[in-house]
Amino acid sequence: MRIISLVPSITELLYYLGLNDETVGITKFCVHPENWFHTKPRVGGTKNVNIGTVKALHPTLIIASKEENIKEQVNELSLFSEILITDVSNFDDALQMIATIGTFTGKTQLAGSLISRIQQQFENNGPYESLTAAYFIWKSPWMTVGGDTFICSMMEKSGFKNVMDQQTRYPQITLQELREMQPQYVLLSSEPYPFKEEDVAAVQEQLPNSKVMLVNGEMFSWYGSRMLDAARYLRELRTTIKD
Repeated sequence: MRIISLVPSITELLYYLGLNDETVGITKFCVHPENWFHTKPRVGGTKNVNIGTVKALHPTLIIASKEENIKEQVNELSLFSEILITDVSNFDDALQMIATIGTFTGKTQLAGSLISRIQQQFENNGPYESLTAAYFIWKSPWMTVGGDTFICSMMEKSGFKNVMDQQTRYPQITLQELREMQPQYVLLSSEPYPFKEEDVAAVQEQLPNSKVMLVNGEMFSWYGSRMLDAARYLRELRTTIKD
């Protein structure tokens, strides 16, 4: 088996499943694990895959994401390799994705063990006081997350009620519109836009009645083995807020 991953969080999952020799290509955004990032051949970005580079690696399985990758590029790749297209919109989808990849790669038992560990870790969290919140992934324009996203599902797992949960995907909003919604918290993610402390200050000035804070975007948006770390991170985040 020769696997190419076009999804950063799934690349990390492949590493967890012990598929070092089988994984022959990753994207330039697959920064975890670090040793793979520095040693595995890179096939471009998630949305600008170098088809020639992929073909030269002779993959037998390419793992893509309905959300992260371009349909036309995936169709072209399917002409010379088997394709597994993942579609993760919530917590349960993520667990099913782990099981599916375990089946495709002959790692069913290890994938099942990972799923059980993730479920147990999240069962140990909470229950939490429900806090209303908005989660920003971008600015200029300001973009947040709707109710049909994995991020929203992770917000719910950590006791945050997404004020944009009636919207879909990644809606745009102005700070004035958000101020009228009066969320208790505004979460500024570290990715895909790398929000900094100066952004916290700027948003806090516009939203004086909300608590604005930076959060680790990987813990809210990376599905797969990262969910083990996410359970602990979200628990510590809520402990900090409670304090």
